[in-house]
Formats: sequence, C-alpha cells, structure tokens
Amino acid sequence: MDDHIRAMARSSNREKILTEGLRLMHQRGFASASVRDIVQAAGVPQGSFTNHFASKEAFGLEVIDLYCHGIRTFNDETLNNAGLPPDRRLRNWVAGAAGGSCDGCLLGNFAAGGCEQSEPIRQRVASAFAETRTALAACLHAAGQAGMLRPGLDHDDVAGFLLASIQGASLLARVTQDPAPLRGIDRLLLATILTSPAPANDHLLH
Repeated sequence: MDDHIRAMARSSNREKILTEGLRLMHQRGFASASVRDIVQAAGVPQGSFTNHFASKEAFGLEVIDLYCHGIRTFNDETLNNAGLPPDRRLRNWVAGAAGGSCDGCLLGNFAAGGCEQSEPIRQRVASAFAETRTALAACLHAAGQAGMLRPGLDHDDVAGFLLASIQGASLLARVTQDPAPLRGIDRLLLATILTSPAPANDHLLH
C-alpha cells in the first residue's frame, strides 16, 4: 500500500512538473525557463525533476510532445474534420490559430530560443510544424477540388504560407506584448486564397 501511494505521488509530481514546465516554457521560452523556476512553480523538490527527467533537453522534448497533443486535437477538430466543407475547416483553423495570447506559440518560441541549443529539440519542433503543414495541404487540396481555392495555387506552398504567416504574427505579438498583429489576420489570409467570401460571423463555424 505504501509503495502504491509513493508511486502515485511520484506520478503526480511528474504531471505537476510537466504542466508548470509547459506553462513557463510557453511564457519564457526553453532557454529562459530554468529547472529551479519550474520545480518552484510546481511546488515540488528539485530532486523530483532529476528523478523523472534525464536532462532539461529530455524534459523539453516531453513538453513539446504534450503541447503537440493539443495541436493534433485542434487540427482534428478543424483541418481534418470531414463533417465540414474544406473552406470552413480552413476558416476555423486560421481563426483558432490566430486567436492565441501574447505568449505566442510554444513551438515558435522554442524555434526562436532553444533549437540552437539542441538538435533533438530542433528536429522535434520541425517535425511538429511539418505535421501541421501536411494537414493544411490536405485540406487545401480538398478545397481546390471543391472549387473553393483560387486557381493556380500550389497546395503545399499555400500551406507553408499560412503556417509562416500565423507564426510570424504570433512572434510579433509576443515581442510587442500586443495582440494587434493577430487581429484580422484570419480574414486577410483567407481572402487571398479562397474564392468564397467570409460569412458575417466566421469565428469557429460549425
């Protein structure tokens, strides 16, 4: 019984460290969020960190995986949602992706300050971006087949354009601590690629 309780406590501490680590690394970036800051925020001894994670790099990789779980859920609800027409899926994705806070995107924050310190982290971030780009390209392909995409556009190129635009606006919002770069970007981006006009209220349409 005591062993079981101790195991549950260890598991709970691990989850606390990951939850607070994700929050701090999202706010500060990989390099600026120290292990000491993370364990203090989690309310656990510093030894708990080394009990569960081999290094800060290994921890950072798990934080990315945890964050990407949320991204996959979001992509499934928007880009991969076969119950909605492709243009609506795109509108929902862009509206949601551009609706973040001034903390920016964790992946973008890692790319701006963390990838140069760790090749495994760089590869994991690049893989996460590639996964979303692939989902975007597939949705854009479906939009093209349905006649919803402006002619002459390459699906993969447009997917890269959308992803880069959202990431750039998120980075500007983070640097300036002002969400202005994200305001209206969904309408501006989609007006350049879709043939259908935006509905009167196009925020997360169902």
